[in-house]
Amino acid sequence: MAVLTPVSDPDDPRLEPYRDVRERDLVGRAGLFVAEGRVVLEKLARAGSHPLRSLLISESKLPGMRDLLGQFPAEIPAYVAPQAVMDRIAGFPMHRGVLGVGERRAIAPRDLLAGLKQTALVVGLSAIANHDNMGGIFRNAAAFGADAVLLDAACCDPFYRKAIRVSVGAALTTPFARLERDEDLVQTLAAAGCEVVALSPAGAEELADLHCGGRVAALFGAEGPGLAPGLMARTRTVRIEMAGGFDSLNVATTSGLVLYQLSKRRSAERPA
Repeated sequence: MAVLTPVSDPDDPRLEPYRDVRERDLVGRAGLFVAEGRVVLEKLARAGSHPLRSLLISESKLPGMRDLLGQFPAEIPAYVAPQAVMDRIAGFPMHRGVLGVGERRAIAPRDLLAGLKQTALVVGLSAIANHDNMGGIFRNAAAFGADAVLLDAACCDPFYRKAIRVSVGAALTTPFARLERDEDLVQTLAAAGCEVVALSPAGAEELADLHCGGRVAALFGAEGPGLAPGLMARTRTVRIEMAGGFDSLNVATTSGLVLYQLSKRRSAERPA
C-alpha cells in the first residue's frame, strides 16, 4: 500500500511536480505525466505500463481512496493535503480529489509493430491535434480491442493530462508509438504487413462492405482537412454512408464506428 504522508505547506518541494498543473500542461513535463481521477489511476495500477512516482490526495477524499492506495507498492508516497492546499498547489479546484505523477515509458515504432500478432488491429493517426479527439480515439481503441496505435509526428501528445482523462486511462494502457518527422505512416505500417485503410468521406468503399484479412491498420486524420491526398492515394479508402446533407463525423466518433466494425468482423472470421 502506498505510504500516507500528510502535507500542509503548498510550497513543500516534494509537491513540485503537482504545482500549476495547467501551465505545466502547456510546456511539458520532461518525461513525466499527470494522471487525474480515481478511474484513471486504477487502470494505471492494473496495467503497470508506466511507473507511478507519487500521489496527491485531498483529505476529504482519503476514506474512499484506501482501496486504491492498496493497489500501489509501499514505496510510493501518497501525499495527503487539505482541499484548499491541494487546490492552491494545482492552481485550480481539484474536484476529483486525486492526482498521480508517473514516468513515461516510450516504445519505438519498430518494436511496437514487430510484436503484433498476425490478426492485429492497428490504429494509425495523422495530424490529430485536438486532445479531446486523441483521448476519445484511445478510449475507442481500448474498447474494441485494438492492439496498437501509431502516431505520426504531427499528432498531439496522448500523455497530455486532458487526453489521458478523456481516454479514461486508455492512453496509459494501450500500446502506442510515435514516428519521427522523416518517417512515413503508410510505409511503416505496410512494411509491418498491415493492410492499410484510410477513412474519408470520399472513400471508394463503404465501411459495411469492407473485408480485410490478416493485419489491418485503420487511418484517421484531423478534423477539417482529414487525411492528406498523397497518403490516401497509397491506401484503400473507406467511407461511412450518411443521410443526405452530412458528409463527415467527428474523428473520435468515426474511429468508434470503424473499430467496432473491424473488431466484429475479425471475431466472426476467426477460425473456430
